Parts: sequence; C-alpha cells; structure tokens
Amino acid sequence: MSRRLELEITESAEELKALLHQQSEVKLKERVQALYLLKSEQVTELKALGKVLGRNPSTLYRWFEGYRARGLAGLLELGTAHNGRARAIPPAVEQALKQRLKEPPGFKSYGAIQQWLREEYGLQIKYKTVHQTVRYRLKAKLKVARPSHLHREEAAGVDFKKNSRGA
Repeated sequence: MSRRLELEITESAEELKALLHQQSEVKLKERVQALYLLKSEQVTELKALGKVLGRNPSTLYRWFEGYRARGLAGLLELGTAHNGRARAIPPAVEQALKQRLKEPPGFKSYGAIQQWLREEYGLQIKYKTVHQTVRYRLKAKLKVARPSHLHREEAAGVDFKKNSRGA
C-alpha cells in the first residue's frame, strides 16, 4: 500500500470546483483537478491520483511542490519551453536577404548568397543552410535564365512557334 499524500490544501472543494470550471487550458485544468480530487478525498494516494489523471506520480509531485511553495499561483504557473539553438542567419539579416531577393538582379546562385552574407554581415553560413533558408523558409526561388546556344537564330524559334500544331 502506498503512503498517503501529505498536502495541506487551503482552498475549499467548492472553490476548487469553481476554479476547475473557469480553466480553459487543459494543462491548467488537470492541475486544479488533481487538487480537487485530493481535497474531496476521492483519491488519497499519489499513485492512485496518477492513474486517474494519466500522469506519472513524479509529475504530480512536481506540481504539488509548486503549490507548497507558492500556492495556487505556483500550481498554475506553466514553464517556458526552450527553443534550442539560435538560427544561423539572424532575423534582421534574414529580412535584409528577403528584400534583396525581391530586387530585380537578385542572385545567380546560392553560392552568391553565401558570398553576399559573408561580405555584408560577416556571416560564414553553410551552403545547405542558405539553400534551406531561401528555398523553404523565405519561399523564394532563384530566377536565372537558362543558357542558350550561341548560334541560335531568334527568327527560327519564332517561326517554329507560329507553324507548330500546338499553337
């Protein structure tokens, strides 16, 4: 048999039930529900409460530590997520790149973009990173005309288009 959970809940069961109905966010609702179930003595052990809520007892223990330290405010405080490593191209530089891509001459290659970033901002960025940023994040394509043959006759191309069956 598990140990009985020793937690002094200062709010009444009615107050907790009213607070439970006020919560719109599921994560907060779960936490208030845990307090309500303990206060109304529907559950008395941490392990049983974990089964009812579908949470690991260590998670519940962490919630209750916040409640013990700071009351309801501590219980209802959600932590902030860490967003990991910072982007290789800072947001301000990314905006400048976006503007530069809109200008008529544009860039001929992703290597040219790499060089521009190195010269203008002193950033040494990998080719793959530049490609992914431009192509997928900024949703831009490098519009470069395909090379044509040196001896091609423009008149022959126009004549072909006029006389072809598809036109």
